[in-house]
Amino acid sequence: MDDVEALCSRLIRLDTTNYGGGQSAGERDAAELVATVLAAAGIESKILERDARRSNVIARVTGTDSTLPALLVQGHLDVVPADPAQWSRDPFSGEITDGYVWGRGATDMKDFIAMVLTVLSTWAHEDRRPRRDIVLAFVADEEDTGAYGAEWLVKEHPTLFDGCGATISESGGYSYHVTHASGAPIRLYPIGTAERGTSHLRLTATGRAGHGSRRNDDNAVVKLISALDRIAHHEWPIRLTPTVTAFLQRTGAALGIDVDLSDVDATVQRLGKAAPLVENTVRNSTRPTVLKAGYKVNVIPSTAEAEVDTRTLPGTEQELLTTIDSLLGPGVTREFVYRNPAIQAPVDSPWFDAMAAAIRTQDPDAVVVPYCMGGGTDAKAFARLGIPGYGFAPLSLPEGFDYRAMAHGVDERVPIDGLRFGTRVLDHFLSTV
Repeated sequence: MDDVEALCSRLIRLDTTNYGGGQSAGERDAAELVATVLAAAGIESKILERDARRSNVIARVTGTDSTLPALLVQGHLDVVPADPAQWSRDPFSGEITDGYVWGRGATDMKDFIAMVLTVLSTWAHEDRRPRRDIVLAFVADEEDTGAYGAEWLVKEHPTLFDGCGATISESGGYSYHVTHASGAPIRLYPIGTAERGTSHLRLTATGRAGHGSRRNDDNAVVKLISALDRIAHHEWPIRLTPTVTAFLQRTGAALGIDVDLSDVDATVQRLGKAAPLVENTVRNSTRPTVLKAGYKVNVIPSTAEAEVDTRTLPGTEQELLTTIDSLLGPGVTREFVYRNPAIQAPVDSPWFDAMAAAIRTQDPDAVVVPYCMGGGTDAKAFARLGIPGYGFAPLSLPEGFDYRAMAHGVDERVPIDGLRFGTRVLDHFLSTV
């Protein structure tokens, strides 16, 4: 049986780059490795594909109490591209050195898959079983639309997830070093209980084509940039969701700072190092990212387009869209490029309590708090089956390690000690929940 770091390295060495738009190196090789490890642990699995090599591994581990709802443990096999010229090491080397496993996917999220597989292998070696059924879904295409992975599985194979009461996956449960008002160090462990929705928009401005040297009061480019300026500089109002409210209150109490929910921006500033965990989720956001207009400098085009990365908090999408419509101005329309609603799981639940308890078995001083993810995960797909999702991929991280810069970043790596910590936490959680 491989150590967790060796298994993580093996997974990284399999290039599963997702280039987007259906272009991919494919997840098949990683899926076959996962299936092999599961088989060695006595767990039967199947590989499902919408298209060749866009692979999803599904399995079910039978628990000792069939009356309990199952837990879905899901993670993605694909990774985003990596430019070797920018890295200090080959991004697909899986090199184990200096206390880290290096490579694309080390934190997003082949580390989690390696930890889960290591737990299952340990159970097989020690002849152990969980209390409840564990459904495993290691999927394709999370780094694009999920059309070959979670979205496809939920649409075409929903019965695979019957009886699941919750799911865990990426982006939560890691240590985050902050400071108490007294100066004492505090280790926060944020667990994802909500995700902002994605409402990516395409704006199209129409006008009158003409010569660039002549007056034109119906210029599509001018209409578009004026609309973008209004949207980009609009001050979106604070909208506190249950998860964000709980984060502010519990983190503020742990840090010994005053929490004033009538002045959220000032409260966030007082959070210090903890502010990045919440600053993007107290309001919606609209950020222009793509511009397309014209084909020749002396020709005024009849159309101009832009795309806007739009993120919405639970329950706020319609309010945001109504506001955007008022900001567009005449001659500019909008349409969705991609749309996936926000999700929110219960903060006060036995699932959350069990995750917190599992972390404290390895770090008794841990301060476990809920938080809202600024982006999104495959949990949104499974939420359509009524399965609440939690971001819980535990890691212990050294102070100064910029975990949030690792995913999709250069020189992505994960600490070996963190992997071993996370494996112990997951072992306790999956065994006892």
